[in-house]
Amino acid sequence: MSNRLDALTSWHSDWQGLRVAVFGLGMTGFSVADTLAELGAEVLLIAGAPDEDRERILQVLGVPVVIAASKDDVPEQLREFGADLVVTSPGYPPHHALLQWADAQGIPVWGDIELAWRLRDKVGAPSKWLLVTGTNGKTTTTQLAAHMIAAGGIKVAPAGNIGIPVLDAVRDPEGFDVLVVEISSYQLHYTHTVAPWASVVLNIARDHLDWHGSFQAYREAKGRAYERTQVACIYNLGDPETERLVENADVQEGARAIGFGTDVPARSNFGVVDGVLVDRAFHEDRANSALELATLDDLRKRQLASKHLVEDVLAAAALARSLDVSPADINRAILSFTPDNHRNQLVLDANEVLWVDDSKATNAHAADASLRAYRSVVWVLGGLLKGVNIAPLIASHSERIKAAILIGVERLELREAFAQHAPEVPVIEIDVEDNDAVMPFVVRAAKKFASSGDTVLLAPAAASMDQFESYSDRGDKFQQAVRDAAQEGEDADSELPDQPSNNA
Repeated sequence: MSNRLDALTSWHSDWQGLRVAVFGLGMTGFSVADTLAELGAEVLLIAGAPDEDRERILQVLGVPVVIAASKDDVPEQLREFGADLVVTSPGYPPHHALLQWADAQGIPVWGDIELAWRLRDKVGAPSKWLLVTGTNGKTTTTQLAAHMIAAGGIKVAPAGNIGIPVLDAVRDPEGFDVLVVEISSYQLHYTHTVAPWASVVLNIARDHLDWHGSFQAYREAKGRAYERTQVACIYNLGDPETERLVENADVQEGARAIGFGTDVPARSNFGVVDGVLVDRAFHEDRANSALELATLDDLRKRQLASKHLVEDVLAAAALARSLDVSPADINRAILSFTPDNHRNQLVLDANEVLWVDDSKATNAHAADASLRAYRSVVWVLGGLLKGVNIAPLIASHSERIKAAILIGVERLELREAFAQHAPEVPVIEIDVEDNDAVMPFVVRAAKKFASSGDTVLLAPAAASMDQFESYSDRGDKFQQAVRDAAQEGEDADSELPDQPSNNA
């Protein structure tokens, strides 16, 4: 079977009759099953939970769905199916019982990205792929790069973990010249033959240890983004881990290492000179001069001037320049770009207090970058910590934290970290049964501490699914509570539920 799978490198290969088990019935799993059914493969989908609408469509496509009652059991239907291949959704970690079973049976495992790469020629010449990964900044960089490339007149789409499955993009009847693929460590873990035109690992910090099992495994998964890169491996000059990943990658002959950072760039890098973002990489006279891309003033107009966002802009520009997008087009794209919601989004500026929604800061690394942008912070944090120790983050920012407001189910660990590393910081826990009431209580508590010059910052350093549907739902509820309180002129002394604090 290995020889047959190796030969499946095109939409036009012979997929007929291939027996594929698909794990997951979310957006990714559904798109995989739909695609394979169109190709004529025999598909069995295993889901952890039902989805009546998707099951109904798959029934029409002739794809049976089995709901696995337990995470520890392998359904009998799967054992009897005789799968030639497993295509898994990102939500299934390698230690999941189904994947352990597949490994024991010697069944190859792909992800949706691997499948999409092999099928990318459905509507003509294959598009060039640009891979974007990192612990933080992926979505902003992906959106920026796609916006810059479109400004250069190239037909492009952002896809992948950004919300549009790559399989949907490769099956689009109009086709694309370029796909900017936001790719997570989960998805990278299951790639085998993807060979991007250019790739970037924006940064590496401890995250998703519960999925990968160790930081080393997480780091290695991120490094797979550089494997087989054709033209440019783009790395963060301020993060030595990313450069080491480039050094260890098996790239195609002629691929260049391109660094980006906020200092004056050396030759072959992107950086900042006297408030101007410049390219010294894709420039014939890079030994003596640089191409101007934009100014920091340009970025301030678009709320992109924080250091980590400047890095995102430089990384996106490097991706665009690898395709010969002109500096003028890049500048035009920056001036018309609107950052994603819930990413350092200013909600309200009232009484010289800023209320900022950075709900997308779902890990300590992202929260660290967010905190560094403000001098005095009433910090709203908490949720699912994903196995990461947050104490070093608290210790490093103790002087700028005016007060901390804790949400989520893992508050005990946070409270203990504040007691040990920032005992002088007032800590309020929001402990309410109604999840819809969390953010109104957060805003009431924040108003007790915030004064002129302060920033009330939602940068949770944690995932959201313990109390909210998603990070965007968490951010939306925070924004609504802020606006409601402003409109109502809510009394700052309104009663809060009884809760412990580290300075009680």
